[in-house]
This record gives sequence, structure tokens and C-alpha cells, in this order.
Amino acid sequence: MKGLILAGGKGTRLRPLTVFTPKPVVPVINKPFLLYQIEVLRRVRITDITLSLSYQPDKIEGVLNEAGDLGAKVHFITEPNPMGTGGAYRFAAADPRETTIVFNGDILTNCDLKKMIGFHKANKAEATIALTPVEDPSRYGLVASGPSGAVLEFLEKPKPEELQRVAANTINAGIYILEPSILDLIPEGENRSFEYNVFPDILARKMPFFAYVIDKEYWRDIGTPESYLSAHMDFLNGTLTGFDIDRDARSDVATAATVDRLSVLGEGCVIKPSARVLNSVLGPGVHVEEKAVVEDSVVWSHSRISNFAEVRDAVIARSCYIGRNAVVRPGTVLGDKASIPDYSKA
Repeated sequence: MKGLILAGGKGTRLRPLTVFTPKPVVPVINKPFLLYQIEVLRRVRITDITLSLSYQPDKIEGVLNEAGDLGAKVHFITEPNPMGTGGAYRFAAADPRETTIVFNGDILTNCDLKKMIGFHKANKAEATIALTPVEDPSRYGLVASGPSGAVLEFLEKPKPEELQRVAANTINAGIYILEPSILDLIPEGENRSFEYNVFPDILARKMPFFAYVIDKEYWRDIGTPESYLSAHMDFLNGTLTGFDIDRDARSDVATAATVDRLSVLGEGCVIKPSARVLNSVLGPGVHVEEKAVVEDSVVWSHSRISNFAEVRDAVIARSCYIGRNAVVRPGTVLGDKASIPDYSKA
């Protein structure tokens, strides 16, 4: 069994954070995001992992190479042209043909893959899709399944009348276990979508297709800035467990500064006297000057928060400058090298 991570998306929903940083390697608690998916695969001893790339592939390879030993043999494959999720799977998994666990490249989860694999084998499934319940399934791919777990219907971004008819709230969680027979449903070299092409075809052919529901484990699509920030808050408050957080990075924190026990500082941060860092994640080399406040926020590497500035409920990307007495208001998202002038509000 091998792993495949579909990491070819442009991350347009996550902009401006992804203008210069591909979504699969945006930092989450100061680690490239893909490392969390690789770790979940490693827990079930899947160490042969392919990354299917398309957008800024060199940057993704470079970041992961800098991350050091990944504990797995990772292969990089770049799509010759945009191929969709199904086409990318066909391109990356055709040789050798074997059972493959596929991850969408924007899913953060601590899912117990051992249980999902056992479910797949027990049902002699050709395909198993992970589902998760949500309050509003209209923005996702809604999947209805029967009492045995067999998939009954797949509706991508359902309309209100379809939601009422189906009476289900489980959505595609972006994790699949696929047998080699699924490859035969996808024409070589063509653009195909799992959601719009492959899954409906599996149902039409009445192949064994089952749904595994993630209801007690953590799942989040980090594809928007709001969800990206919420993922960090989930790490800090303990909602998301099972991953190690590096709290041992060396930083220069003044005696009179306040850094609460939940916050995480990257290597080489400087926190000046009377500054306050509360429930936040700071990347390597971030400077927080005297009497500045950073609260419930994520600040990427080498950004500077000047004297008396306030940053709350915001995401600030790499090498930004927040001026003296500036206020970064809740919901603000700044891309790389953004600058907020002194005494202004963002």
C-alpha cells in the first residue's frame, strides 16, 4: 500500500498567503503543512509516498528538502498540465499498480487510518471515501451512504432542495482508499475530477464503494485564511491532538515581556520589554517591540511588530512590517512583505 498527496492546487482561496508560498507548504505551527499529512500516513507504516505537484513545484520540493528526514521515501511528480484530482491520481499511481491512500492537499486531520484501512478491507471495497459531518454541507461534496456504509449518492456543492431530499450532512473529507481497478476508469493523460467524473462512474458501475465516517477525530479544510487561523487556535487550545509542537526553539524574551504558556515562538524571535504575546504563533525571527501586543494571531517568519502596535485575530505573512501604534484588526490577512504605516489601522 502506498500514499499519494494531491498537492497541485494554486491555493486561490488562501490568498494572499499563497501568492509566494504554495498552499501545501504554508507553515502550520511553524512546520510545512504537508508534514502533518506525511506523519498520518507514517503512523500506518506507509512510507512510500508520492506528492503530485503542479503549482510552484520547485518551491514545494525545496521546502520539504530543507525539512530534513521525513521518515518516508517521498517522490515528487509534476503534472505536465492541470489534470484534475482524478487525472492526477491516474498519472501518479499507475505504476506500480497497488492499493493507494489518497489525500487532498488541504486537509488537516488526525484520522486513524488503521481503522479506515480495516473498514475498507472488511467490505472488500474497490473504493472507500472518508466522510465528516458538518453543519452546512452546501459548500462541499455531500455524500449519502446507507446503513452498511455503502455510498448511495454523491452531490457536489448541493442546492437547498437537494439537501432537503437527501437529508444527510456528511461531506467528502478528501481521503480515499482506492484499489488499482479504479485506475481503469480514468483515461490516461486526461483531466478528470474525482467528484464530478470518477465517483459517479464508480456508482454507475455498481462497484463496491463505501464511506468511512470521521466523527470523533479532528478534520479541517485549511483552504481559507479563516480556517487556517482556526487550525492554529485548535492546536493551541488542545482541540487538535496527536502531533508534537516544538516549544523549545531558542528566542530572546525580555524579563518584563509576557508570553503565555499557549503561544509558540519560532527560532530566534525577539520579544522586547512590556510586549505581550498571547495565544499566538510566531515564526522564526519575528520581532515584537516594546509594549506591542500580539493576540490570537499567526505571524510568519521575520516580520516586525513595532512599539505599541496591536495585532489581534489576524494572519501576517513573511517579512511584514507593522508600524508604531498601528492596529491590525480582527480578520486581517497580510501577504508577504506587507507594510502598515505608523499610527494606521488595517
